[in-house]
Amino acid sequence: MPSTPEKWKSVADGFQTRWNFPNCLGAIDGKHIDITAPAGSGSYYYNYKGNYSVVLLAICDTNSDFTYVDVGRNGRVSDGGVWDISNMNVCIENGNAGLPPDSMLPGSERKLPYVFVADGAFPLKRHISKPFPHSNQNRSERIFSYRLARARRMVENAFGILANRFRVFLTPIHLPLEKVENIVLACTALHNYLRRDHVSTYIQHDGPLEYEDISLRTVAPGRWKHNQQLRGLQRVGGNSTVEGRNVRNDYMEYFNQEGAMDWQDSWTL
Repeated sequence: MPSTPEKWKSVADGFQTRWNFPNCLGAIDGKHIDITAPAGSGSYYYNYKGNYSVVLLAICDTNSDFTYVDVGRNGRVSDGGVWDISNMNVCIENGNAGLPPDSMLPGSERKLPYVFVADGAFPLKRHISKPFPHSNQNRSERIFSYRLARARRMVENAFGILANRFRVFLTPIHLPLEKVENIVLACTALHNYLRRDHVSTYIQHDGPLEYEDISLRTVAPGRWKHNQQLRGLQRVGGNSTVEGRNVRNDYMEYFNQEGAMDWQDSWTL
């Protein structure tokens, strides 16, 4: 995991270059890892789908590499609940995560915090941004939600690749919890290694990545979407802070004004 402002800025440079989202430190999501019920655990690991599971919470960079993973929380918690009790959130709240200070957005005089992008189940905070929740979004809100979704696609790809390359995740794991956690951590580490150093074999030319063709206004679904996937967490929403809402509004204004791209309107009609 990046631990200094310089390393975090390197991640953010990738999101700006590839996905036109400045000051983005990563994409967050969580998935269930199915297990058999641990002895004596009762319903503690019993999730909303009627299975037993632990949760894999992850942050990914623009290459779909895992930069942070947290595994082992019981399957009953939500995305936001997992985040609230994660070490990463504690470090951010305490100012110990090494995040860069607020900085100017490209071509703008707006000085905004660095953020992680997430889906609607996570809390909206100073350093976490997510789409607008309602279906009848106005034009400015739709553009923001679209620009955020482009960056968040990286974590969806990462989970899709992980499940299709390490098939152990697609059936309940019948092992003690400590070994389950070790398997998950080992697979995420192997994913990063193979993704960086053996990409030609780990991800084929027609492989599972989802990608966008701006010129054709199409999104090619990742091949992993046609296969069995890791199950997402229950969408219960998270508390939003006033500061989080203000930061999201500032990014929305930026994407609709000085940070606008000439192709974005055609994607949000």
